[in-house]
Amino acid sequence: MSDEGLVIRVKGHPAPQGSKRYFPNGGMREMSKNVAPWREAVRADTREALNGGQGLLTGPVFVGLAFYLPRPKGHYGTGRNAGVVKDSAPSRPCGKPDIDKLARSTLDGLKFGGAFGDDAQVVALATTKWYCGYGQAPGAQITVRPEVGIPSV
Repeated sequence: MSDEGLVIRVKGHPAPQGSKRYFPNGGMREMSKNVAPWREAVRADTREALNGGQGLLTGPVFVGLAFYLPRPKGHYGTGRNAGVVKDSAPSRPCGKPDIDKLARSTLDGLKFGGAFGDDAQVVALATTKWYCGYGQAPGAQITVRPEVGIPSV
């Protein structure tokens, strides 16, 4: 891990970790079928970014998450303007998926990938949602580093 921390670019559709379904026999399962593939993509890309090196942080951790979501088709014009974003389209995704649920699934993937031992170590979290730029694949840009210093109040 460098001084700037671990930087990971995960491609795929970010999926929120939401509710779980509980069964009478004591089992439970995620309600969303998209969570497991997203969490696995984060885990695999974290392992690859660590490249077999030491990555398991043991103290306080900062995590930066920038999620890139695909624009709905309704944000684009039609015909000649098929690739042009309408003026009336929002500049940032302000609806579902919820940013906190995206963070939960991603933090679990980072933990399973070996970035840190427990997501309870995360003491600072900066999270944003963006629409993908033209030709950009959906996914996330993730930064993980030790958190040092005393915040000003």
